[in-house]
Amino acid sequence: MKAKKVHYKYAADTSDYVLALSGSEASTQTKERLSKAGHIISLVITYLLLALAGIIIIFPFYWMIITSLKTGAEIKQLQQTFFPKIVRWENYTDAFTRLDFVTLLRNTLIVGIISTLGTVITTILAAYAFARLNFKGRDLVFTFLLASMMIPGEMMVITNYISVSRLGWTNTSNTIGNFAAMIVPFWVSIFYIYLLRQNFKQIPNELYLAAKVDGKSDWEFLWKVMVPLAMPTLTTIFILKLMGAWNSYVWPNLIASGNKKVYLITNGLRETFSTAENPDDYGAQMAATVVVTVPLLLLFIFFRKYIMRGVGRAGIKG
Repeated sequence: MKAKKVHYKYAADTSDYVLALSGSEASTQTKERLSKAGHIISLVITYLLLALAGIIIIFPFYWMIITSLKTGAEIKQLQQTFFPKIVRWENYTDAFTRLDFVTLLRNTLIVGIISTLGTVITTILAAYAFARLNFKGRDLVFTFLLASMMIPGEMMVITNYISVSRLGWTNTSNTIGNFAAMIVPFWVSIFYIYLLRQNFKQIPNELYLAAKVDGKSDWEFLWKVMVPLAMPTLTTIFILKLMGAWNSYVWPNLIASGNKKVYLITNGLRETFSTAENPDDYGAQMAATVVVTVPLLLLFIFFRKYIMRGVGRAGIKG
């Protein structure tokens, strides 16, 4: 007998599965859309905040520029304008005529460069000692140095002035002493020592051992290995210190009071123009300020990558 083949037909209802799959896909698509929308909203908010911060930062520079082109009457009026009604280019001519840029620039470069080089040397030596040399009380001394950063610099003005006056550096007839008083007290910066120490600590110790095998001393290892590897951080320190010396006002004004031969740019800007007597001096003073600010802006624009790279190499990148 031949077996009969029995065929079974199943009429399964797949509508439930189709609905389940379509619902899952719809939920996934909804989540993706919400995620994209949230990402776009966060980008918009971020760029708006950045644009607002940029406007807040740029506005003082814009106000300085337009003030340098205004007349004294327009500057002193109660209702200020965001663009000069009468563009007064004579303010720049007046600024160059009355301000001795050559002498002020020379004095500022002397103080800035010598002060910066001295700071770089002391920073290298101190940072190497705290990063590589083992001596008793090293960490305790470094902790006290960091704690001293909490003391405002203004509190050191009196003691520093007493020190330099006892050395005879505050005498207005002693031009070299006045320059020394503006340079020597600022050859040490705890912040720069900390910055470079963090960079030195990131250099592998194997390099030090290899240098010892080659017969190198600690002094040779510092200048031939450590310093070249830390050059980005040293470049940052050099630029920031030079900018700080360029912008300094309180201490140079205290030391150079009465001796115009050692005036820096900041002191010259303040002393040359009599804004109380002549309202037009406001515009001339702002014109001179624009001319003095341009070198700093160019310095930062061209070297901003080195500044950020040096901070990043130090391990404290924000």
